[in-house]
Amino acid sequence: MKKNKVKILIAVVSVFIVLVIILLPKIQLYFASESCTINKTDAVFLIDKKSTLKNLATKLKKEKIIDDEEAFIEIGRYKGLDENKIALGKYVIAPATKIKDLLNGFTLNSKGNGNAEVEVTITFNNCKGMYQLDQLSKKVSETILTDSATLSSYLNNPSTCSKYGFSKEQFPAMFIPNTYKVFYDTDEKQFVEKMAKEFKKFWTPERMEKLNEINLSSPSELYTLASMVYLEQSRKEDEWSDISKLYLNRMEINMPLQSDPTFVYCWGDQLKGVTRLLYEHRDIDCAYNTYKMQGLPPGPICLVNARVLEASLNPSDVNYLYMYGDGTRHYFSRNYSGHIRNTRK
Repeated sequence: MKKNKVKILIAVVSVFIVLVIILLPKIQLYFASESCTINKTDAVFLIDKKSTLKNLATKLKKEKIIDDEEAFIEIGRYKGLDENKIALGKYVIAPATKIKDLLNGFTLNSKGNGNAEVEVTITFNNCKGMYQLDQLSKKVSETILTDSATLSSYLNNPSTCSKYGFSKEQFPAMFIPNTYKVFYDTDEKQFVEKMAKEFKKFWTPERMEKLNEINLSSPSELYTLASMVYLEQSRKEDEWSDISKLYLNRMEINMPLQSDPTFVYCWGDQLKGVTRLLYEHRDIDCAYNTYKMQGLPPGPICLVNARVLEASLNPSDVNYLYMYGDGTRHYFSRNYSGHIRNTRK
């Protein structure tokens, strides 16, 4: 009887030992996965290229987010993570984040993003002149993964313009400066597609109807008009509708628009630092120079926000044909004699 009990006890102990041997690694992994990151404050972490678990662990340790690389790698392997399942992006890692949650956050989901990936903010104000798309590229690339040269090349490619129904000259009209949210790993094509959707969102049927009312044929023409309005007066918003109407009045009677910012555009960067514009500057032969060419320029001379577009689309009920600016505000008049009086004042 005692021998049977001994045999049973040995069998039980043996089974227990086998179970421990089998389960111990998993138990260890479980406790390791329940351990936490060592960062004391929120840590911004960027995954900007395909990474193996080893490379990821090395970077996390270097940035003082984890202290045990081997455990991180083992847990990741157990979860089946490899470089194809680790999502590029920007992550904000809270203090004492569990390692299992950290790895889950890096995991690529069905939408093509990391589960814990956060959006970034992009802005591209103050882009003007013939290199406005290059300026836009530089500003946007400071926030997203795509570099400036790649984005600029894509924006200036004629096939990109035609894909969205624009000429090369009109294409800047698709980009309405604002604050936008995108994911860090947004590429050049995704960025342009985002801007195309924002463009369509702005141009509602009601706004398209207003275009007809002011005798403009396309959003690009309105955007071009608004760009002239803004560079003529960037400080006093209450003048935008008046200046818009002045240009529209001139167009109605086939009077040259004679907008100084348009001939400045023609000089590119050559007039940087020039404080006094001369007749020799104004006489440049250029399709954008409204002293030489009739009507609106071929495309925008700067990027303008929705407020300028809205003001230009809703011009004042005035009969102005002339304006004189003193550097701060404008003085408007219906006829040339009134314009001369304003300049003498």
